[in-house]
Amino acid sequence: MFLNTVLKVYIPAQVFVTRQAKLFLKRTDGASGIEYAIIAAMVAVVIVGFSADIRDEVNTVFTSIKDGLVKVNT
Repeated sequence: MFLNTVLKVYIPAQVFVTRQAKLFLKRTDGASGIEYAIIAAMVAVVIVGFSADIRDEVNTVFTSIKDGLVKVNT
């Protein structure tokens, strides 16, 4: 049942993303490839800059979830 639910969401999402990617590649107006590369580079720099903070926060969240599950199981 869970697999059916996942497939019902995954297949339409995959079709949508594929269709949007094809439409994106056919477009000739708007920003050029180099502008997209610059934006991607800036996003990568920001992610790297905050990665330690994000990693610590995510680790804290998962640790609290793990501790909560251990308390429930004992």
